[in-house]
Amino acid sequence: MSRKSQRIAAMVGPSRAGGPDPHYAGYFELFNAQKFYEAHDVLENLWLKDRSGPDGNFYKGLIQLAGAFVHLQKNRLRPAAALFKLARAHLENYPPWHRHLDLKAVGRLIHKWLAELEAGHFKKNPLTHATAPRLAPHLPGNATVH
Repeated sequence: MSRKSQRIAAMVGPSRAGGPDPHYAGYFELFNAQKFYEAHDVLENLWLKDRSGPDGNFYKGLIQLAGAFVHLQKNRLRPAAALFKLARAHLENYPPWHRHLDLKAVGRLIHKWLAELEAGHFKKNPLTHATAPRLAPHLPGNATVH
């Protein structure tokens, strides 16, 4: 097992019968803890297995969403905006609810962050600890994340 695989395994919990894939659930836990890079890394594991499959662009969009916030954490406002747009393009082709996630709400989140970046003409970073977003999937076998 590679060092990266070991690190990712340490970030995700064990599989639960009837529950979501631990990488998928781990993405949301890490994202909501403002560990956006780690969220990206964990979900990449699923995307690599399904990049040409029916959920490939879904995972890719969520990875890009986390990546946008990584850029904001590093005060790279234009690259963040570019990733928000890519995430939106990948997620908008899925139904309003997909894999227990309200994609309409995710779309509104993306729109809000893009609007804030563009309104500030890419001079003001809207991300703070207090303004960081949270994703709330309704995952089976787990309590809802708020």
